[in-house]
Amino acid sequence: MIVTLTPNPSLDRTVALPGPLVRGGVNRLTSVVTDPGGKGVNVARVLVSSGLEATTVLPAAEHDPLRAVLEAVAQPGLTVHAVTVPGAARVNTAVTEPDGTTTKINEPGAELGRPERAAIEEALLAAVRGGPDGADGSGWAILSGSLPPGAPIDWYARLVTLLRPTGVSIAVDTSDAPLAALAAALPGAAPDLIKPNGEELGQLAGLPAERAMALEDGALAGDLGPVVDAARVLVDRGVTAVMATLGPAGGVLVTTEGAWHSPAPAIDVVSTVGAGDSSVAGYVLADTRGDGPAERLATAMLYGSAAASLPGTTLPTPADLPGAVPAVSRLA
Repeated sequence: MIVTLTPNPSLDRTVALPGPLVRGGVNRLTSVVTDPGGKGVNVARVLVSSGLEATTVLPAAEHDPLRAVLEAVAQPGLTVHAVTVPGAARVNTAVTEPDGTTTKINEPGAELGRPERAAIEEALLAAVRGGPDGADGSGWAILSGSLPPGAPIDWYARLVTLLRPTGVSIAVDTSDAPLAALAAALPGAAPDLIKPNGEELGQLAGLPAERAMALEDGALAGDLGPVVDAARVLVDRGVTAVMATLGPAGGVLVTTEGAWHSPAPAIDVVSTVGAGDSSVAGYVLADTRGDGPAERLATAMLYGSAAASLPGTTLPTPADLPGAVPAVSRLA
């Protein structure tokens, strides 16, 4: 069973420009697309498109437009468990330029009080166990995205500790304060996978700001040692696998078994919306097949690159993957 949680879902509105964004000017659009959004929703949809079954848990008001949009894109194999809450989902806007540059304007989301959070926790645990009376689960629980107003910044750390007794593998893909709070809770709240970018990885490893920001530049220049060292700090603190996504420099995976680098497949970048979510889906997909670390990283890069090659919020299917599998090299 694969279960995703999106605590701060959205309606994602992607608008495409015919040229560069003109700040302070009039920008006329070439297209507008609205999709159900939230990182966990994206991960679940990619996995189902690749032949797996998934349940996605999210809060949504009873008559929230998000529910209608989710029904419109329903797929066989995808179960949506919407926990009823008072507030409506936010609307996020992504502005894409022809060269692939994407500017995101995200609303804060509906507030979740203690009763709503308790209901979401109950729904998540029930889905992982296969139902309210089910046995302990197996597979993956994927906790993704920002936290809404009202949620404590250490909520992901709490969710990891709640899920750990079920035996499920746990992935967390978040940023900023929630990611820092998760790191502060290590090793007690250590997940099986985290997916920071270069700057986030440096911050988690305790690097000074300028060195954290330089990780991706160094990786692009071929110096992957600092990325491996920073990820190793988190692995030594209990995280099973750290997959650092480094944009044009590809990705680095570090586990207790070693470290691997995958270059980014050659593509024309159209929109980066959903690329990170798709890379997480690719990693989990490969893991469910029993693939080793190198194959999991390569599959993650294929799915992330495929997402970046598609317009707007379009999510990749196996037919969209680049033809050449990236050549993964072992670093340590």
